[in-house]
Amino acid sequence: MAEKVVEIENLVKRYKELVALDHLNLTVGQGEVFGLLGPNGSGKTTAINCILALLHFDKGSVKVFGKEMQPNLYEVKKQIGVVLQNVAVFEELTVQENIEYFCGLYIQDKGVRKQYVEEAVAFSGLEDFRKFYPKKLSGGLLRRLNIACGIAHKPKLIILDEPTVAVDPQSRNRILEGIQELNRQGATIIYTSHYMEEVEQICSRIAILDKGRCIAAGTKEELKSMIKMGEKIHVEAAGLQPSQLEGIRGLRHVYQVEEQDGMLEIRCSGGKHNLVHILDYFARQEIPFGRVYSELPTLNDVFLEITGKELRDSVG
Repeated sequence: MAEKVVEIENLVKRYKELVALDHLNLTVGQGEVFGLLGPNGSGKTTAINCILALLHFDKGSVKVFGKEMQPNLYEVKKQIGVVLQNVAVFEELTVQENIEYFCGLYIQDKGVRKQYVEEAVAFSGLEDFRKFYPKKLSGGLLRRLNIACGIAHKPKLIILDEPTVAVDPQSRNRILEGIQELNRQGATIIYTSHYMEEVEQICSRIAILDKGRCIAAGTKEELKSMIKMGEKIHVEAAGLQPSQLEGIRGLRHVYQVEEQDGMLEIRCSGGKHNLVHILDYFARQEIPFGRVYSELPTLNDVFLEITGKELRDSVG
């Protein structure tokens, strides 16, 4: 792994009887887009607050850029940008003034600050909205402003907590492309989201938290290799005999067959030519069929098998 930007070791945080973090271990390497997944109550927000030294924890250690994180460690904190799920901007200030204010908390040189603000405005696509007040912005533009305020000072570590919640598809694409560009420019990013397709698209490594522990971590390919389900094949075929269904279940790598409304869902564990074997069986048995399509496992499948719950269901 590249140089470590964040190191969390045996982190424990209790709220009376509730154990929010239960000996949590996480490492984020330099240059990663690190996805942090988990249902509500899994410990994601608590972990982020501990990384930022906003919470006192009971046991363990948190290092950022190789230093033990402390509330007054400003030399490290100025290298961190935070974009929280709840939009945090000033209603009394315009778009330009908001970005200038947040950038000014870190950058004292007026010339540098002016340049950084201009770059943040352009980066977030807010050039035509400089003089707008937040209440006049759409949800997507407001999210972009929130991000611009968090990254204007060019932090080396950026924490993004569900930045695309309730935004239109165009703004979502703009935000995701922006995150990838920040990463190309050298920023390390910790990204939380309940949209699995986003995590698959932009994250180089992913950790799944549940009940305060990291229960799985790795690249999306490594996570998918941890679960039983490989390929999921759908075949439109009505009126199959019980013996024919048993024959399909007996094929190599097939571990589950379900039939509903004339559509078969065949789940396979591993194997590279499952579809070929299944269609060959249909041909040998002279079973007529219609549409056929195959799906590889998704992160949502991984999450469901590892935690026992759908991620979107887990957030209500």
